[in-house]
Order: sequence, then C-alpha cells, then structure tokens
Amino acid sequence: MVAPENVHLTLAFLGEANPAKAIAAAKRVRGARHELPIDEVRFWKKNQIVWVGPREMPPELDRLVKSLHQELGRDQFVLERRPFAAHVTLLRKVRDPGELPPPPQVAWPVREFVLVGSRISSRGSTYEPVERFPLSE
Repeated sequence: MVAPENVHLTLAFLGEANPAKAIAAAKRVRGARHELPIDEVRFWKKNQIVWVGPREMPPELDRLVKSLHQELGRDQFVLERRPFAAHVTLLRKVRDPGELPPPPQVAWPVREFVLVGSRISSRGSTYEPVERFPLSE
C-alpha cells in the first residue's frame, strides 16, 4: 500500500534534474484551480499497480499538464512521449487483485502543483516538496 504521505498524481516525471531549472519552468505555467473527480479504480497488470482517477480528464487538468509540458520542453527537459494518464497509485506489486470495488466518490481539490524530490532507499521512495506553485482562482 502506498503510504498516505506519498499519495500523489505525477504531472511530469523529470528524473535527475536541476531543481532551479525546473522551478523556473514551473513558474511560467498557468493553471486554474479545479476538482479532480476520483470515480474509477483500475489495475495495470504490466506495472502491477492498482490506481484511482477520473473517468474523464477535467479540462483544467488537461490545460495545466499541457502548459507544464510546454514550459518544461522550452527548457530542454525530455518528457515521456506517451499520453498523460491522470492516476493516483494506491497499491504496488499487485499480482491479481480480482474484482475491484468501486472507489468512494471523491472530488480531490487541486489548488496547487508541487515540484517534488524523491529519494529511494531499501524502504521505498520518500518524497519531499521542493517548491509549491499555486493555481489561479
């Protein structure tokens, strides 16, 4: 199970990156506050994860992700080419969860996005906020 303090939705994975350069790009991003509906639960066999997320991408999240990716690209960050899939991982290393119950109907308030650093140890990943970027009203 993902530890509660590690629950997140990744907008862009940067890998080993210069934080100052990532902060500069993120400061140029424009996005609006919105709600992220959590109305779907799925199992990705290839990644062995159970995740929750929206059935349909909220337009505000789509615009935020596109703006972020554009600004990161302007600063020569190389991002994954596959389409963005809004999901929040809840369980890892799942072989076969069987039938999954429906998630509770939740609207996750999105008021900011965060540059997060991660460290991997024998106990798994630890995430630490580096800088927060508020979204407009």
